[in-house]
Amino acid sequence: MIFSRKASSIAESSTLAVTNKVKKMKAEGIDVIGFTVGEPDFDTPDNIKQAAVDAISNGFTKYTAVAGTLELREAIAKKLYDDNGITYTANQIVVSNGAKHALANTFAALLNDGDEVIIPAPYWLSYPEMVKLAGGVPIIVQTVADNGFKPTLAALEAAVTPKTKAIIINSPSNPTGMLYTRDELAVIAKFAITNDIYVVSDEIYEKLTYDGLEHISIASLGADIFERTIVVNGLSKSHAMTGWRVGYTACCAPLASIIANVQSHLASNVNSIAQAAALVAVTDSEDSVAAMCVQFEKRRNYIYERVLNIPHITALKPQGAFYVFVDISAFLGKTIHGVKISTAQDLEMLMLDKCNVAVVSCNDFGAPGCIRLSYAMSMEVIEEGLNRIEAFVRGTGL
Repeated sequence: MIFSRKASSIAESSTLAVTNKVKKMKAEGIDVIGFTVGEPDFDTPDNIKQAAVDAISNGFTKYTAVAGTLELREAIAKKLYDDNGITYTANQIVVSNGAKHALANTFAALLNDGDEVIIPAPYWLSYPEMVKLAGGVPIIVQTVADNGFKPTLAALEAAVTPKTKAIIINSPSNPTGMLYTRDELAVIAKFAITNDIYVVSDEIYEKLTYDGLEHISIASLGADIFERTIVVNGLSKSHAMTGWRVGYTACCAPLASIIANVQSHLASNVNSIAQAAALVAVTDSEDSVAAMCVQFEKRRNYIYERVLNIPHITALKPQGAFYVFVDISAFLGKTIHGVKISTAQDLEMLMLDKCNVAVVSCNDFGAPGCIRLSYAMSMEVIEEGLNRIEAFVRGTGL
């Protein structure tokens, strides 16, 4: 029997795989420090949790509209206007089971078989797999550290073909932590307009920016790019609500209708109780979000300075999100503790074995010479983990 060729071609998420291995080691009593987690270590704010309790108490436990309650969609539209300077109506918003689901819906609604999607590398590892599941073809455009891991216009123009349907941008970026400037977004907007393609703008980390830098949504740069942009966002990272699974898309009404139709057959509405909590998250004070961001910035400063002082590895200072993207290419081709290091994944497994530290190798992020370190953990844990990494690196004999 032949199973789905599309589904069979999809790789396991390496981040979830290493996270599961860390959990197994911890269950066995091994003292493992994991720099792998992609979720805030802070608790969901109390006012949001209370809204969920109230929803249950009040019997708000039935189906809602597939695209989300009208109140929540109107609140999201207001948020997009107030925060991002873009004007949507409720019928242009679709609330989904997290931003990941929102992205999958988008590609299902947007792509026909053989359509190409430009993905700058490094990228979040699920982008190419989602594109392939929707029948599309991921076209990877390599970037370099000297340009902040963002694509040049020349690289984009070399990648575009008559089959190009969209480009994905992620700002702030997972895994690099880099933020697109207004000028850089303007170049991409002009490129998209000139070539009549869509921009899928993943803005899930928008609330986590540092050094006074501003997140800018590409959809705010004019009417033409607004019509071609699908904004993807959610509450997982900004409000420490990863398990609640609330994300959303904002786009032109015809595409939003198709996204809602796709979701109606695959998942129906998002959990009603989570929607009630999300409404409070979107409309109440964001003091807790700001406080969390302050702590992340302190951790960012510490982990970046430590990485700079460890030999043989380099990194750019993250501007947002909660990851440090570390170049470990100096180890490639070397033999350490009897193990030939051909890719970052080899180093990842060796570090887990030798110093009980888990990192994310970025092979599946389009960067086989890099690892990602999350700082979504306490300062004490970060410090101990970096002590182990430094001892390991200095003990390699390079």
